[in-house]
Order: sequence, then C-alpha cells, then structure tokens
Amino acid sequence: MTPRHTEQELLTRTALGVFRLNGRFLAVSDRLARPAGLTAARWQVLGAVLWEPLPVSGIARAMGITRQSVQRIADLLVREGLAEYVPNPAHRRAKLLAPTQPGREAVARIEPGHADLAARLAAQLGEEQFAETVRVLERLARAMDTVTADPRPPGPVG
Repeated sequence: MTPRHTEQELLTRTALGVFRLNGRFLAVSDRLARPAGLTAARWQVLGAVLWEPLPVSGIARAMGITRQSVQRIADLLVREGLAEYVPNPAHRRAKLLAPTQPGREAVARIEPGHADLAARLAAQLGEEQFAETVRVLERLARAMDTVTADPRPPGPVG
C-alpha cells in the first residue's frame, strides 16, 4: 500500500465517520428539539444567537452552511415569533438575528435532554477523552478550512 493510498483511505474513513456522526447528531437533535416545537435546524440557528445577535452570514459561517439555508430558517423563526431582526450598527442592510423571549424559552426546554445526552456521552467516552475528541474535531475543521481555501484545483500532487 502506497503512502498516498493510505492518506486517501484515511480521508475516506474520516469523511464517512463524520457523515455518520452528522446523521446521528441530526436525528438526536430533532428528538431533543421536538418537544420544544423546534427542529434541529431551528435549534441550531437559535443557539447560534443566544449570547449575541449575529447577521445571517455570520451564523452561516459559524455553522459551515450556506447563507441561503440560514436565511430561510431565520425567516421562519421570525414568522413564528421565536426570533427577530434587529438593527446592525456595523451594517445598515445586514440586520442581526436575535432570539425573542419565546425563542429563549423554547431552547431552555431542550436543556434537560441536552444535559442528559452530554452526561451519557461523557460517561461512555470518559471526560478526558470527550474533551480530546472536541479538540481533534476542532483541529480537523480548521485544517479543512485551510486546505479547501487553497485556490489550486483538486488533482494529482506532484
């Protein structure tokens, strides 16, 4: 097996693992959010603005998804009274999304199930290994940001 083949195999296994985890996280997030009247996507967008209002583009960057996807969800949250658009002192046209009190209450209803899941994962992995998993995933995300920002088209190296 050549080193390049090994690298490709590692990339494939990493991608498949991340895809599988993403599916599991979305499914469990939907189950946790449902009693609060939310979906995983709506919870994710509301969660992104709990501590500070953000423009839709900022939420999209933080979540690694398209601005259009976030815009659609943000507009739904606003229509449902769970969030509101507020003026952005840094940019007149790009309003900030902020949770309303009902939006904060909906997210708060998810907290007990979220805390239980976190405790069960910590018990399964061990707290130190759980923290290391977070560090590795954050490092992988930064590396992917770096290598995918490279203007060279994908292709053979050499």
